[in-house]
Amino acid sequence: MKKTYASREDIGYDFGDDSKVGSKPIKSNSNIDRGWAWMIVLSSFLAHILIMGSQMALGILNTEWLEEFNQSRGLTAWVSSLSIGITLIVGPFIGLFISMCGCRKTAIIGGILNALGWILSAYASSVHYLFLTFGVTAGVGSGMVYLPAVVMVGQYFQKRRALAQGLSTTGTGFGAFLMTALLKYLCIEFGWRNTMFIQGAICLNLCVCGTLMRPLSHKGVSEKYVLRSNSEDNQAKALSHLAETIKPNGVLSEELEKKAAAANEEVLDSVQQIEIGGKCRSGRAVYSLGILKRVSQLTVAVRKGFAVWYSSYFGAASLFTNRVFVAFIIWALFAYSSFVIPFIHLPEIVKQYNLSSQNNTFPLTSIIAVVHIFGKVILGIISDLPCISTWNVFLIANFTLVTCILSLPLMQTYLSLGVVCALIGFSSGYFSLMPVVTEDLVGSKHLANAYGIIICANGISALFGPPFAGWIYDITHKYDFSFYISGLLYMMGIIFLLIQPCIKKKQPREKSAEGAKV
Repeated sequence: MKKTYASREDIGYDFGDDSKVGSKPIKSNSNIDRGWAWMIVLSSFLAHILIMGSQMALGILNTEWLEEFNQSRGLTAWVSSLSIGITLIVGPFIGLFISMCGCRKTAIIGGILNALGWILSAYASSVHYLFLTFGVTAGVGSGMVYLPAVVMVGQYFQKRRALAQGLSTTGTGFGAFLMTALLKYLCIEFGWRNTMFIQGAICLNLCVCGTLMRPLSHKGVSEKYVLRSNSEDNQAKALSHLAETIKPNGVLSEELEKKAAAANEEVLDSVQQIEIGGKCRSGRAVYSLGILKRVSQLTVAVRKGFAVWYSSYFGAASLFTNRVFVAFIIWALFAYSSFVIPFIHLPEIVKQYNLSSQNNTFPLTSIIAVVHIFGKVILGIISDLPCISTWNVFLIANFTLVTCILSLPLMQTYLSLGVVCALIGFSSGYFSLMPVVTEDLVGSKHLANAYGIIICANGISALFGPPFAGWIYDITHKYDFSFYISGLLYMMGIIFLLIQPCIKKKQPREKSAEGAKV
């Protein structure tokens, strides 16, 4: 019988001698669940404040752009939508960067790119200019920091993963309050263009967050010494193994890889002989060979990283062979827009029911934001309990959220709307469980690539969900249908999640039945 489900053990991409090392007993790192792991949480928390918090506060700048460029609200709103959407949509490509360069370098480069996007936007002469500088440049930079911030927390925690993810992602809620107040003050005091300059300088602190993302090593000191002494030989072996891995997919040929491996080995051997023997013709020769050595090592790392990335998406052991993971992607396509739509339409619903005075005292959107912070932490604590399944907590929270989305248009008093909004904020705390669920499905080794796909689906949902809801309103002239249609699509995604685990459990029985027939 053909296998239709791939478990986390089935999806493996080891290279060279890594498998041999993995077969030996590995010493657990002292920073797992303690020590530097909490610095990683702090780094991720600050990254969420500067990235997601700033994006949640873009309404302040959106008002300034409307006054400055005199464009339609729909066209101007695309600046914010592009920034948020691209931050998430580029996830799979950021996974490639992480495979090649690691989380630390990716985050540092992303911090520089994000700050550059803010600064260049200060010179904007039109909304279309902002599409490129703020929407694309700052958006890609944000994505290059956001994904490593989530992945690193998953790597450093085992027993307290849900709590750690919950604490780090609360930076979004705190950032929404802090950045809204900060941007409002800066716009009043210095104008929106100077505000972009100042915010760009502040976002350079993302590079500091990236610096804190120290790679986690599970190997002991003696193992590091052995690996370091044999690293050059292993790089050549990795290339040959890489060729065999990717040949069925038509990416690289075995002959080309053997030639590359031979060339790299010659360069590395020549440098090693010079370094060990100490017999150098000139300092220039050593410098040139040193450059060749670095280029050769970089080539090996890039090809190896691309092989891991390519195999994750298109290889024989692709992540897409995991049915539960595919269902998770379908769910993500509908989930995020259902959370965003209330933020967009709630102010209009309040006006429709003449509740503006009460809403001005304490906005309903603020209720969602405040309770959302507590929801992430509390759901994380519950999920880490030994007797509680993270998957069940995740599903219950989703059911609660979709029920609130469908019932929200039926509420016509401020009190009833406030209760529903509080439930929306608390249940949407499941966002902190998404990396945990993803890691449970594919393993920590492939978390970057897998979670990159999930946030890409969320980005598509965030990019097209609100305009779709606005289009429905233009046709029906009612906000109710926006909630009903998005809620029903969201329910379909949850149903996919419920069906797939049943398929996973049935297969061992089918295999045993086939064995009995034989």
